[in-house]
Amino acid sequence: MSRRILLIFAHPDDESFIAAGTTVRYGADGVRVSLVCATLGQAGKMGDPPITTREQLPAVRERELRDACDILGIDLVGLLGYEDRHLAEAPPDRIREQLVRAIRRERPDIVITFDPNGANGHPDHVAISRFATDAVAAAADPRCLANAGSAHRVPRLVWTTPAAISWRGEAPARLAEHPGVDFLIDIRAWRERKARALRAHRSQHLSVNRVWFEPKDSERLLSVEMFRLAWGGVLTQRPADDLFAGLEDPFARLEDGCEGGGSDPTAEPRSAR
Repeated sequence: MSRRILLIFAHPDDESFIAAGTTVRYGADGVRVSLVCATLGQAGKMGDPPITTREQLPAVRERELRDACDILGIDLVGLLGYEDRHLAEAPPDRIREQLVRAIRRERPDIVITFDPNGANGHPDHVAISRFATDAVAAAADPRCLANAGSAHRVPRLVWTTPAAISWRGEAPARLAEHPGVDFLIDIRAWRERKARALRAHRSQHLSVNRVWFEPKDSERLLSVEMFRLAWGGVLTQRPADDLFAGLEDPFARLEDGCEGGGSDPTAEPRSAR
C-alpha cells in the first residue's frame, strides 16, 4: 500500500499557503495527496480591480482551486460546500460523516489540518481543526458510521504552527528554536511550483502578493514549510525534515487490509477535472 497524505482545510488557497511545496515534494516520491476543502471562500476578496462579482465568486474560486491542485499534483479534491465565515455552524453530524467518508476512502498515513487556534485565529480555520480532529477519531471507531466505510486509524495528525507567522523577518536558522516547529520541510526545489499555485488564486491576489511576493525575503519565504506534530509516532529530533519520520515502526500504522470505504459524492478524481 502506497503512502498517503490527506489535507483538510477550510478555504481555496489554504492548500497553497500551507502545504504546496510539501505536497509537490511527496508527490514526486509517489505519495498520494488528496484534499478536502470545506468552503468555496464565498466571503473572500474579488480582486482589485475585481475580476468577478460576488455572485460568481464561488465558481471562480472553485476553478482557481482546481487549477492550483493540478499544478501541485493533488490526486483528488473533495468539496463540502459550507458557507465561508460560517463553517462553525455546520451540523456536526453531517460534516463528521463527510470527513469520515473521506478518511476511510483515502486511508491516509498523515492528515494535515489547522492547529486548534486556526494558525491566525480565523473562525473557519478553528472550526475545520475541530471537525477534522473529531473525524480522525471517529474514522478509527468501527461502531461509528458503519455505512461510511471500514474503520481506518490515521497514524499521524499534523497541524499548522504559529511560528509560520511569527518567523517572518527572522533568520531561517533560528526556526528550529521555535516551540511547535516539529517538522521543517525544505521546499527550495519546488518553490516555483508553490509560487504558481499561489498565483492560480487570482481573485485573492491582494493577500497572496502581500504575504508571499511583496516582502524583500520572498524567495526565502517560499523555500520552507513547517508543521507541528499533534500526535502519532515518536520524533527522535525536532524539527524533523520528513513528515513520515518516526512512522517506520510497523505498529505505528494500522494495515487493516481494506482499500475501499464507500463512495463519496463530494469528491472528484483528477482525471475527471
